[in-house]
Amino acid sequence: MKFSTPALTLMAAALALASSLVPAQQAGTSTKEVHPPLTSQQCSKSDGCVTESTSIVLDANWRWLHQVGDYKNCYSGNQWDATLCSTPEACAKNCALEGADYQGTYGITTSADELQLKLVTQTPYGANVGSRVYLLDTAGSEYKQFKLLNQEFTLDVDVSKLPCGLNGALYFVQMDADGGSGRFPTNKAGASYGTGYCDAQCPHDIKFINGEANTLEWGATSQNSGGGKYGACCAELDIWEANSMSNAFTSHPCTSEGQTRCSSPEECGSGDGNRYKGVCDKDGCDFNPFRMGNETFYGPGSQFTIDTTRKFTIVTQFITSDNTATGDLVEIRRLFKQDDRVVSMPNSAWPGLSDVNSITDSMCQASKKLFGDQDDHAAKGGLVRMGKQMANGMTLAMSLWSDHAAYCLWLDSSYPADADSSKPGVMRGSCPTSGGRPAEVEAQHPDATVKFMNIRVGDIGSTY
Repeated sequence: MKFSTPALTLMAAALALASSLVPAQQAGTSTKEVHPPLTSQQCSKSDGCVTESTSIVLDANWRWLHQVGDYKNCYSGNQWDATLCSTPEACAKNCALEGADYQGTYGITTSADELQLKLVTQTPYGANVGSRVYLLDTAGSEYKQFKLLNQEFTLDVDVSKLPCGLNGALYFVQMDADGGSGRFPTNKAGASYGTGYCDAQCPHDIKFINGEANTLEWGATSQNSGGGKYGACCAELDIWEANSMSNAFTSHPCTSEGQTRCSSPEECGSGDGNRYKGVCDKDGCDFNPFRMGNETFYGPGSQFTIDTTRKFTIVTQFITSDNTATGDLVEIRRLFKQDDRVVSMPNSAWPGLSDVNSITDSMCQASKKLFGDQDDHAAKGGLVRMGKQMANGMTLAMSLWSDHAAYCLWLDSSYPADADSSKPGVMRGSCPTSGGRPAEVEAQHPDATVKFMNIRVGDIGSTY
């Protein structure tokens, strides 16, 4: 999962904020935090599906971060305030995360079981680009924890308004259910304010990690983003990374357990020569039908098996060695449903992979060899390791973003861009290698949206 910091700097209104100064990562009081409801369903073969009153919360990185008791920004553009954030500890003491205007500022709307994320939202204080939200439990105070072994996870999606260069992503990460407030008492905001993010890329742009500001060695990476010394690592299971042109699902195990702060280039897997030295499998083992040689399976129009101009359903099944929730994960299987037609993922068209249409350890090893990729998935423990991390519970994240690092070419075009596109595994979609530049995508498609709907989880065969 490649992600960039949100391109929004919120200047405060002249409000008197009533907060006491205590040594912690604060929750602000200027804008009341109201979590938009987003219902989900728990299903079983015996009882059918039961609706749960779940809700969503905006990630902390998107929120206005200001001085406690005042409206001065602690972070503006790509820089920390040198006085308020002179040290990581001082920043946590001096700064508060504010409640969110989900629709007005971030372009996030919900209706019953439907979530819509909009790419660009104009506000009086600037433009917000993209967003990331998490599913909260019915109490609204912790992230809902999903234990998916010997289960299936299903949702409806609408990617008809997602062009090349964008990623409407739905995925699981091994975040702390409370957002880290239990392990790190200086984090007083917790899951209610979207804290504690991590993923297998060990992102360095997370502003607060382990209850402290990530100010050390902070440097700008673009006009509106930057990165610090520390990264936030954890296992990641990409259910759906997609636009209207291409899609992929991916397993990213880590040798570390749960949310972990990495501190060196080797541990984080950052910098030249360190990618495969880190604690997480950044490449992952992915299944993209286009990359597997099926160029007419998924795309916009009736000529494709799955027509992305219309809504469809995706089903992901997690098969274990003994068909129980305690067995080893041995396969991740994908089904599609459109117009009451259930369609299996097509087999790969490449020699040596022609009997493959799901993620297994043998598929990962064979595809890595064929594509000429380093097999860090096996080195980090493969599906067995991924399954053990899933068994501990994972948090559901949903996001829409443009890619400043690689322009989403890894998802929907030829990647690397200078590689021979006739080689197996290079082409991931039909988008041009010259596209995907965030400034162009955001200017040309500000109203791009993704919809995630009708989320349900349960016994295999019970959700669709």
